Amino acid sequence: MVPVAKYPSLPDCFSFLDMLNEREQELMISTSTRRVFKRFSFIYLPDEEATQIYFLIKGSVKITNHSEDGREIIKHLMHPKAIFGEMALVGQQKRVDFAQALREEVVLFEVPISTVRQLMSSNFAFSHFMMKWFGQRLAQAESRVESLILKNARTRIVEFIKETARSQGRKVGYETLLQHPLTHQDIANITSTSRQTVTLVLNELKKMNLIYFNRGKILIRDMAKLL
Repeated sequence: MVPVAKYPSLPDCFSFLDMLNEREQELMISTSTRRVFKRFSFIYLPDEEATQIYFLIKGSVKITNHSEDGREIIKHLMHPKAIFGEMALVGQQKRVDFAQALREEVVLFEVPISTVRQLMSSNFAFSHFMMKWFGQRLAQAESRVESLILKNARTRIVEFIKETARSQGRKVGYETLLQHPLTHQDIANITSTSRQTVTLVLNELKKMNLIYFNRGKILIRDMAKLL
């Protein structure tokens, strides 16, 4: 991790900026910090004080924990424009998860919880934006639990690929190109499967000419046919 430095201006990739007046933007700038993390470095660890919330500007971050037998469980993947560390807003005093940069440098905007609470209490639009974000995260968590209970390993892997492609991919003609920082083990840790199962499913889909993949890229031939 490189030394922290005050961010000269707010990152313009976040839609909530239009909700803040000049005084509120000055408050966020004066109390917050731009931080840069090298790839694979940890942003926070369990038992650290939960006093900040993070607005991701560049790179990808995984939120993880470990099972009793030591297996990594990836709870969330964060991409640019994402917010994480938000449990501190609802009373979490110490972190319970790991937040780790993936295969590229991460740049984020670190905002004190006290600042976020002050803005939420004085600005209804910003408060609504934050509550909507919390609701989306809760819905994602519920959907994942439902998937683990009701769907088999192959379906979970295919649905993860499709959902990630919809949110992070880009259209290339009729195809969808997903560039991602994940290993097969990462995908396994997200979908609660094994690395071998992920490899088998990807190879099966490739053989069926539904996808093409190599390191860091998955090209989906036709989203409608990927089942």
